[in-house]
Amino acid sequence: MTISTDPAASGTDAGRVRHRRRLDGRTAEFGDWPGWLPAEIVESLRATGLERPWTHQVTAAEAAYSGSHVALTTGTASGKTLGYLMPVLAATYGGVAATSRAPVGGRAELRELIVKPKRPHTALYLAPTKALAHDQLRVTDQVGLPDWRVAAVDGDSERQERDWAREHASYVLTNPDFVHYSMLPRHGRWASFLSALRYVVIDEAHRYRGVFGSHVAQVIRRLRRLCAAHGSHPTFILASATVTAAEEMVSELIGCSTDEVTVVDRDASPHGPVEMIMWDPEAYPTDEAAVLLADLVTAGKQTVAFIPSRRMAELTAVRAQERASRLTGASEGLTVNPPKEDPRIDSYRSGYLAADRRALERALQDGSLHGLAATNALELGVDVAGLDAVIICGFPGTRSALWQQAGRAGRSGREAEVILIAAKNPLDAYYFDHPGLLFDEPVEKTVLHADNPYVLGPHLAAAAQELPLTDTDKVWFGDSMINTLRRLEAQGVLRKRPAGWFWSRPDRAVDSVDLRGSGGPTVDIIEDESGRVLGTVDQAAADGTVHEGAVYLHQGETYLVDELDLEESEALVHAARLGYYTEPRGSNEVEVVAEQFTRPFGRGILHYGDVDVFSQVIGYLRRDEVTSDVWDETPLDMPERRLRTKAVWWTFDAAALDLSAVQLGSAAHAAEHTAIGLLPMFAPCDRWDIGGLSTVLHPDTGTLTVFVHDGQAGGAGFAERGYRVADDWWQATLERLRSCECSAGCPSCVVSPKCGNANQMLDKQAAIWLLEALLVD
Repeated sequence: MTISTDPAASGTDAGRVRHRRRLDGRTAEFGDWPGWLPAEIVESLRATGLERPWTHQVTAAEAAYSGSHVALTTGTASGKTLGYLMPVLAATYGGVAATSRAPVGGRAELRELIVKPKRPHTALYLAPTKALAHDQLRVTDQVGLPDWRVAAVDGDSERQERDWAREHASYVLTNPDFVHYSMLPRHGRWASFLSALRYVVIDEAHRYRGVFGSHVAQVIRRLRRLCAAHGSHPTFILASATVTAAEEMVSELIGCSTDEVTVVDRDASPHGPVEMIMWDPEAYPTDEAAVLLADLVTAGKQTVAFIPSRRMAELTAVRAQERASRLTGASEGLTVNPPKEDPRIDSYRSGYLAADRRALERALQDGSLHGLAATNALELGVDVAGLDAVIICGFPGTRSALWQQAGRAGRSGREAEVILIAAKNPLDAYYFDHPGLLFDEPVEKTVLHADNPYVLGPHLAAAAQELPLTDTDKVWFGDSMINTLRRLEAQGVLRKRPAGWFWSRPDRAVDSVDLRGSGGPTVDIIEDESGRVLGTVDQAAADGTVHEGAVYLHQGETYLVDELDLEESEALVHAARLGYYTEPRGSNEVEVVAEQFTRPFGRGILHYGDVDVFSQVIGYLRRDEVTSDVWDETPLDMPERRLRTKAVWWTFDAAALDLSAVQLGSAAHAAEHTAIGLLPMFAPCDRWDIGGLSTVLHPDTGTLTVFVHDGQAGGAGFAERGYRVADDWWQATLERLRSCECSAGCPSCVVSPKCGNANQMLDKQAAIWLLEALLVD
């Protein structure tokens, strides 16, 4: 532990450390450069300091070169980039021969690509964020091959950049959104690139889960179909430091069989030791994150603090900068390596304009930015080397996300530290009571359902517009394709002709497909006086974040929302110093549409199926910026939104319990909150991916009912997982309620940060009695 325990020096208290785990360093295991890699490329790689590759890099490169799809799942900072760059370089820098897998009649067979096509082989790199694709461009520049034609393009790119990439680049760095909205609908213009496509790299593959993962899976199927039409059958290389059951994940994501996938998971890279610290705060977690961030920065340690919300990331950066500036003048006698100048600490989150994001990323790379309070938008945004410390404010929802964030520390081989600050919620409290579940258990399985009907239908419409669909396209889209096409035909979306199914409308099919489930077009946040666009927010989230009267924070500045116009997709704001922040309040109703599975559950019954969730923002609270005390509540009249999704729910006749209707309602509400907080321990989600409702007498079930539902249209797989692990999940819920040391309920058990009813009507003890009656053996 390198944080000072002297309050005069740092304001911290070593007594807040609940657990420590030292992760030992690793020594390197080297291999030889592949014989098929041209000498010119080897020399360029050596010139960057890569004298010899590590063995896992060679294993992955050899497998991809031989034509096998590859899942490269070694740890964070293990050099996965070189593992996929070796075959990509061999293919795109001069057209070297390689083997490819081509589906023929639904089966994979080997075939040889042309050794020297008119255009050298091409490769495509897909990242879940724009920032990561641009960071890969920096990596390719370092390789130092002047004739290697690489381009990074996305929705922010100018037309000239896109044209050059399409016509000249042999390696295109982008994201699934660009492939979906631009490349595939205009595949005729991209024919030269697609016909020569040899490799597709999918980086940070664990991010493609839930409905987003299902959308990307269909984009990849559309890509493979069009590549085949243009004469290519690319090999896929998937990279992720945090994947379990990689063969199944790759199979579901790209649409291949598991025996076509080679998994490379033995890490041969060196890594410095890391001290993992579980920190139990006395104050608000973000307040202590600001203190720790400032103290580490003034000690000369470049540090990133991951903060769970946009607003708190902004506030944490402001508070840490103020503290660091105060400490800098006194730091010379307190730290070994104090900064030579006033340290710079900033914030980073989604919603920033592209130019602002790029400037922050460059500053972090060149070291001029000493500290950063970031949302998970930075979790995989840039390949940051040499971070001395990482602060994680609250368990980030999944063990996968935890290790992604923690892996940013210790990259340069020096000893580093990671501080996990407990948030006041059931999941953090449970993990802090059972630290072995964090350190000794594998990461969660990546859950996605490519055949989600709410996802498959729109993508089949897009595929039909790209190239008419026929029965043979089942090789790409699966056996459910025909029934879905018939439904689209009945709806008038597609037209059946002898040559297949055609898109018959004048508009673009892809424009109706929202890959990231953002709920509509983005809303521009505009400073009223200057007309400057400060940022954007998804329309589905706009109701609760930029409604009239809301407080909006941007790069440390506070703005008050004057008007939200959903039709024009803009919110008008003005700068203001207010002393409070706002918190939306909402109402929710759930209707059962169709029950798919049911089984006994203790003394109750467990159900799984389709539901309609009706939600509406009905008002907002003003809370004190310092104390979070509620000032007042203001009503709002926002539109009601309907979501068809999947849910797991249990019903229970609680008549035998000696509880009033009010107590039963408060018990069910409290149990629902705790269970939602703990589901991420059993499914790869966080509490913001799911929602819930509890009621003493639900009109569709006629009895006490507790729902937990997915937050995405069509479902994301989390509720289904909850149905399968319900016994363990709800037993853990009861254990958390029993073990929490509070008397009447607190954020570590029943109080939820996302409750639309401001955490009213919660009874912890009654929840214990209810679950004891339900789950009795």
